[in-house]
Amino acid sequence: MTFTIFSPTITNKTTVNRSVAIILSPPFKNQTESKNITTKLPPPSSFKKKKKLPPRSIAEDEDDKPLLRRASRVNPDSGSPRKLAFMFLTTSPLPFAPLWELYFNQTPQNIRLFNIYVHADPRFQYNPSFSGVFENRVISGSKPARRASPSLISAARRLLSHALLHDPSNYMFALLSPSCIPLHSFNYTYDTLMRSNKSFIQISKSQTGAHDRWAARGKHAMLPEVPFGIFRKGSQFFVLTRKHARMVVSDTRLWSKFKLPCLRKSSCYPEEHYFPTLLNMGDQRGCVPATLTHVDWRRSHGGHPRTYKASEIGRELILALRRGRPRYGSDSRVIKRRDPFLFARKFSLDSIEPLMRLATDVIFKD
Repeated sequence: MTFTIFSPTITNKTTVNRSVAIILSPPFKNQTESKNITTKLPPPSSFKKKKKLPPRSIAEDEDDKPLLRRASRVNPDSGSPRKLAFMFLTTSPLPFAPLWELYFNQTPQNIRLFNIYVHADPRFQYNPSFSGVFENRVISGSKPARRASPSLISAARRLLSHALLHDPSNYMFALLSPSCIPLHSFNYTYDTLMRSNKSFIQISKSQTGAHDRWAARGKHAMLPEVPFGIFRKGSQFFVLTRKHARMVVSDTRLWSKFKLPCLRKSSCYPEEHYFPTLLNMGDQRGCVPATLTHVDWRRSHGGHPRTYKASEIGRELILALRRGRPRYGSDSRVIKRRDPFLFARKFSLDSIEPLMRLATDVIFKD
């Protein structure tokens, strides 16, 4: 069973009626999606080697090719108000869904300025299921997504493809985690991003351990497409323009390298390198080399950034996160910018209650 949602009718000075269909998954019932690949064994008397199966990431990539191809060709709709695409990549129910519900309900009622897309790992049961503004927003073809593997890159490329195809009015594409919260009202976020014609993605040059990460698939595996000198690092949580979203889904050259399985798992974090390397190579001047999602790595633990606990949530914390400014690296073209953080992570699951108490008078008050 599948559901079909349509881009809503837009009403302003001129009425534009458009229905663009996208197939979404039904509500989850602990469903799993797998691709059965079998190998026919030769008879015992045969000396032929058994056929090798492709690595899982490569096999799954084949399934996505038609979607990516269609998404790379779709053109924007210049006749409609520009929209923000919010893309949630999750392996769990969205713990801050009530806060996001308030956030999205602030938008004008006569015109829809956003779309929501959810990539939900089908290995997990989603209880409670997605509801409210998230109902029927899970994209079809969601597959398992694991940290420190190419599957997280695939999930983001899948989200971008669906967002590009679903609504040609989507202008900016924000990738978010289930532990993200908004730091401002929707109107503030919308106005800030619509004033920009650049993507916001952290792009950092070589750091300690960078060569080990570059060579994690083999000493020369990344060559010649990705020399070490152009290898970059950054946060996976970005905001991309439509131009750059199409660049990501149309890429096959760099993806052919980043999707290769790692030989050294301890140095394998492809999701932190693929997007900044690709966009730095493809359109460096079209990017602001910083993420708009605040995260605190000074108090990291086990490879994860600081998680704010419910007891820490208060007006002072929200205002402090707002006062922070992104790091732009050594790029002299943008080092004097003062872009605001629009989102923040990570927050503990029990933070939802104090966050809801702050929503109206602090978080959404600009």
